[in-house]
Amino acid sequence: MNSKTSSASKIDNHVYKIFPNDLNAKKTVFGGLIMSIADRLAVVVAERHSSQTCVTASVDSWHFVAPAKENDTLLFSVAINKAWGSSMEIGVKVEAENSYEGTKRHIVSAYFTFVALDDEGKTVPVPALVPQNDKEQQRYEAAEVRRQARLTVREQLKKYK
Repeated sequence: MNSKTSSASKIDNHVYKIFPNDLNAKKTVFGGLIMSIADRLAVVVAERHSSQTCVTASVDSWHFVAPAKENDTLLFSVAINKAWGSSMEIGVKVEAENSYEGTKRHIVSAYFTFVALDDEGKTVPVPALVPQNDKEQQRYEAAEVRRQARLTVREQLKKYK
């Protein structure tokens, strides 16, 4: 199986304009809306990388850094960080842009794990990821740390079942 690069599947600055129906009573964007868009974009990256149907296996390290507000535009940047066997970690960064002021602020970072499936729903191998620069190498290495943490927590929780 051939390896692939992050640039072959990434999404840079996908735009979502905030409107009044996207806001809660405090006039900030519903977190669930941001989560839904992020999941939909992350699956696109996973399927581009794997050339297979993919499903969300887990979401972790979801951090709301700041709220998005009325009149903001959300900018989603999504990329694969690492691939293992049949799974992949996809990182999502969301910024809120105020077009009137010309400002941007980081509002969310999250990491999704996707699994590639065949037509019968069985897991299938995905191409390895080849980092192309220092930033991608850092994301690649950090993804392994998060994976090991997920596996450790999963193993520790087995005793409570």
